[in-house]
Amino acid sequence: MAGALVGGAVLSASLQVIFDRLASREIMDFIRGKKLEDGLLKKLKLTLMSSNAALEYAENEPITNKSVKLLIDELKDAVYCVEDLLDEIAAEALRNRMESQGQTSMVTKVSRFFSSRNPFEEGMESKLGEILEKLEDLLNQDGIRSLKEYCRGGKKFQRSRETSSVDESGVFYGRDGEKEAIMKLLHPENLTENQIDVIPIVGMAGVGKTTFARFIYNDVRVAEWFDLKAWVCVSDQFDVSRVTKSILDAITSGRDDSQNLDQLQLRLKEKLLGKKFLFVLDDVWNENYEVWDDLRRPFTSGAQNSKIFVTTRSERVASIMKTVQTCPLGILSDGDCGKILAKHAFVDGIPSMHRDLEVIVEAIAKRCKGLPLAAKALGGLLRWNDADEWNEILDSDLWDKLEKEGTTIPPSLRLSYYYLPSNLKRCFACCSIFPKDYEFKKEELILVWMAEGLLHISQKDSNAEGNKYFKDLAFRSFFQQSTRDKSCFVMHDLISDLAKSISGEFVCRLEGSGGSFEIAKNTRHLSNVQEQYDVLRKFKTLPEAKSLRTFLTLESSSFRPCVTSQLLDLLTKCRCLRVLSLAKYRNVNELPEEIGNLKYLRYLNLSQTLIKCLPNSLSTLYYLQTLILFECLELVKLPKDMCRLINLQHLDIRKTELARMPEGMDKLKDLRILTDFVLDDQNGSSINELGKLKHLRGSLAILGLENVAHARDAKDANLKDKKDLKELELLWSSDHDNIDKRREKEVLEQLEPHTNLERLVIRRYRGTRFPEWIGHSSFSKVVSVELSDCEYCLFLPPLGQLSSLESLSISGFTKVATVGDDNDGFYGHCDAWSKPFGSLKTLSFSKMPDWKEWKLCSRDDAFSSLQELIIRDCPKLTNSLPKHLPSLTKLEIDSCGNLGGLLPKAPSICEIQLRLCDALQLVPLPCGLRELYISNRIINDSIMEQMTERCTRLEKLTMCCCSNLRSLPEGSLPNTLKELTIMDGVLDCFKIPLYTSLESLEILDGRMRKLEVDWCIISGPSPPASVIICHQFDVT
Repeated sequence: MAGALVGGAVLSASLQVIFDRLASREIMDFIRGKKLEDGLLKKLKLTLMSSNAALEYAENEPITNKSVKLLIDELKDAVYCVEDLLDEIAAEALRNRMESQGQTSMVTKVSRFFSSRNPFEEGMESKLGEILEKLEDLLNQDGIRSLKEYCRGGKKFQRSRETSSVDESGVFYGRDGEKEAIMKLLHPENLTENQIDVIPIVGMAGVGKTTFARFIYNDVRVAEWFDLKAWVCVSDQFDVSRVTKSILDAITSGRDDSQNLDQLQLRLKEKLLGKKFLFVLDDVWNENYEVWDDLRRPFTSGAQNSKIFVTTRSERVASIMKTVQTCPLGILSDGDCGKILAKHAFVDGIPSMHRDLEVIVEAIAKRCKGLPLAAKALGGLLRWNDADEWNEILDSDLWDKLEKEGTTIPPSLRLSYYYLPSNLKRCFACCSIFPKDYEFKKEELILVWMAEGLLHISQKDSNAEGNKYFKDLAFRSFFQQSTRDKSCFVMHDLISDLAKSISGEFVCRLEGSGGSFEIAKNTRHLSNVQEQYDVLRKFKTLPEAKSLRTFLTLESSSFRPCVTSQLLDLLTKCRCLRVLSLAKYRNVNELPEEIGNLKYLRYLNLSQTLIKCLPNSLSTLYYLQTLILFECLELVKLPKDMCRLINLQHLDIRKTELARMPEGMDKLKDLRILTDFVLDDQNGSSINELGKLKHLRGSLAILGLENVAHARDAKDANLKDKKDLKELELLWSSDHDNIDKRREKEVLEQLEPHTNLERLVIRRYRGTRFPEWIGHSSFSKVVSVELSDCEYCLFLPPLGQLSSLESLSISGFTKVATVGDDNDGFYGHCDAWSKPFGSLKTLSFSKMPDWKEWKLCSRDDAFSSLQELIIRDCPKLTNSLPKHLPSLTKLEIDSCGNLGGLLPKAPSICEIQLRLCDALQLVPLPCGLRELYISNRIINDSIMEQMTERCTRLEKLTMCCCSNLRSLPEGSLPNTLKELTIMDGVLDCFKIPLYTSLESLEILDGRMRKLEVDWCIISGPSPPASVIICHQFDVT
């Protein structure tokens, strides 16, 4: 629809959102009602299109003329105002529609809103007229007109960078590991199955991909290893004919004037015949596989193990072209950046020849943020200056000035932004709200994008679209995965600078007590890095930002911050807010009724606050899409009219104290994420209301299942059709008295989910058997199952036939006596092609007081992938464990006093923990063991010596309550031992042999006080011959 409105024109990122708004249902209804004069609306479209050229130029070129920059900011502000006006129209239309529900003449009343003159409609025309007047005035200003003329003349912002293989100096700094790996790959003795190896070199702009490829290309060894070499700068226009011609010209040292692709490729194929070649395709942007396939056709005539390097910023480009592992390039160290800076700053390139500047070089190198491109640019800037001038530059406000003018951002980064589609430009600019080095989660950012209207409103699944946008930006190296937390992402400092330069003064970041608290009047998006006490002074200029759209709190540390009580009053006056987060403020325990005035609000995050209940006025926020109440530990109820939030898509109520769901949850038909659904025996939503929520995905926990009166209600929940649900938790309460075992089995039977399920949790189920769907082989995607406190169950379900199951936890089955017999079919019915528990990696049994026998599977290949086995609190278990577990790395047995027999044969095991299981036969322990924890009353000196005689790799030994042990066997413990802990024993400390490898010795005994000695030489009346140095020695 938006495309039809603008005749297919390419829109700037700023205008794309507006034309999407114009295509929305409410706005189109308003237009069809002819409540805006046709001429006025047409004039709006033409004026916006007229401003498009100037806005597009401003998005892609840094504007240094202050007066022009001011005009552009005013133009952007006017465009924001148009967005606000369209939102106001849509919100009013939606309000009228919602308030008309329940009336017989609903359609008539809504149409009356669009067909009769009313003050609201007249006000809209007046506001629109004012905005048009402002836009026209700005477009007639000389500065804006010059930008329009510049674009009309075809002088578009474009890539001008051309690269070559010529190395200006032959000097290269850093990346020793990458160089070694690439040279090994190129070595003639490294033969691969591929005829041609395509090796992508991937990294963000300015990280040195071209320089790295050039260094490899010019290595003297490479010239000996390859018959032919060619370097081509591909750039954004991946023209097959041009690239083919460039390769041909390079390897023939001539020039082919032919323009016919067929002739060019035939000639190239002839020249490559039987030759081993190395090509570098530098700066590739093409993501079309067919184009790449067309280019590589002549290459097949070359010799085996020819190589092609591809440098690109895009992981997607790499995935299309690569035949071997990608070579990712990260940032350089400050030291290497300093070397590059010195090379370009000093005539001789040697900082040690300039002692007075060495320290300054180190300080400025840190400003490069690991980018060699920035180091080179700064080196050129500082060249020929003396020490005083260097210091003046380092200590001056030049850095801030350059940042404001955009000149510290490498042109290559601006090019990255320029080539983004308009939808991604706005999404990327939105990220300017994050401070540098802030780690954010993909899911949270997508929800903010959705709230800001940056995901197409016509899309049925905005989350899928958001995921695509995020992946596209990550592929282009705008986002990098955090090294600290793999679930988070971060932007490089220069990428963050780029985002901020694009957003300008429309984004304000309050970054703690050391930063500025000035909030400009044209601020639209504000983030607040939380302090322990966020005082009023921090927000005193907030009322100036009358058109604020975003208020986002960002966590800065582990403390739970407080905020001034007046902040909420200030925020409820920001009537244009779309995004509001007050997460983690520990003194936020209620919301004012005025929250209902924020009629454009789409995102509300109150997680980890002490909010007790939400005002019913929140139910009038008809545009609300996301409500996050995670870990609101005091929250006991939701608004009673919550069913009116018809646009709600994401409701996170994990770890709350909700007693029930409000009635009418089935009316929230757009819900995608519903983390919990709480049932009770009083008023509230029934489980059958889940049936109408057809779009649920992700994770769902249903609590209070004892309150389901009829199995047919559970069937009406229709979980079986919810194909996007990946995790399901089915929970009964622990304190209900009326137990109907048959009904509970029938209810569970009807709660069968779709076979796409990946994780299943069932707790406190009171039936005696599980229904057939649990453990059925059709659930081939299930990777995790947790069954706990099902105290009336007599048998376990046939979980062994779940082909993808990796983690299984069984706990609290108080009546199960046997596992693995014919009644429970625990191993399932696996055919010759599948193994019982063939994918299982972690298995845990606990709190099973009547479990006596574990009948082993008749097939030897059961548990073939098991890595961790835990058995706790199973006092009657008597028979032996599985005899052979080839993949087991950890074994833990606790409080299983009757468990006898030998430990499993486990050649891969490296950790054993044995507590209160004295009947086990422990001699000898596996030779590969690295960690041993043992609590055993019958172990004596002789048994201990036999146990450990083969443990040649033991690094950590902990002994507890070994009351019969008097000494450690000298010479039987290996010299690999690093940590030794003795607890609650009567061991004679003078008979502890000390080892040269020992780093920590800890003795815990109730009769001693604590003694800590660091870095001590242990001595005594007769120390061992190999006197030891102990890093830490604790006696308690």
